[in-house]
Amino acid sequence: MSGNVRLSIEEGIAIITLDAPPFNLISREMTAALDDVLGQCDENAAVRVLILRGAGERAFCGGSDIKEFTAMMKPRAVIEHKLRYENLVYSKLADFRAPTIAAVDGLALGGGLELAACCDFIIAAEGVPLGLPETRLGIFPGSGGTVRVTRRIGPSRAKQMIFLGDVVPTDTALAWGLVDWVVPKEEVQAESRRLAVRLADASASGLSLAKRAIADTLDHPEAVALNDVLDLMDRAFCSADAKEGVSAFIAKRKPSFR
Repeated sequence: MSGNVRLSIEEGIAIITLDAPPFNLISREMTAALDDVLGQCDENAAVRVLILRGAGERAFCGGSDIKEFTAMMKPRAVIEHKLRYENLVYSKLADFRAPTIAAVDGLALGGGLELAACCDFIIAAEGVPLGLPETRLGIFPGSGGTVRVTRRIGPSRAKQMIFLGDVVPTDTALAWGLVDWVVPKEEVQAESRRLAVRLADASASGLSLAKRAIADTLDHPEAVALNDVLDLMDRAFCSADAKEGVSAFIAKRKPSFR
């Protein structure tokens, strides 16, 4: 595992830390390291929740390492050099089988915000800069910002963010649905942990299947998504968690999901 991405797993909660302060910039090396730890998490059946955070005091992730951009300034180089692989790794996070939380207690700009948007939930610190400023460099967000951020906040607001390139205040980000909770900076990690503990205590199979059903709603026509839900529900009802959950409800006790 590369030193610029750290992984710890405790009580079913995986914590992935981008560890290249002060800005935790996304380089090809960091992308490969993130790919590696996501693979480890996916293969570890004990992982029930994943938290993504940034090291240091200043940033969750300040975006891409712009020094790598010069290698992409020729036809097809974007695809061959960096962004195709980066998109595959970001999609691995977005499609992770268990719930994911971005703990954003420092700035999240460009590719950093795109990375946070891959997570199911974003907990942001009051006053942290959030933005997609790529158009100021003559380019635009290329690692899911035009897709995942648009899905979160809608096309009109996404255009405001991307076309203008301005930092979005956290109260606006919360009102738009770009982030899910805004808390004082010193509480971000603890709040992320509290949410993770709640999710880890729930049915892993139920959450995973629900996550897939919601993704189908975004990716497929309504009739197809509704049909897919039936297949997923069939799997849910046949699971050990469903048997435990129903039995616990009837017996008036707390379920113990394994």
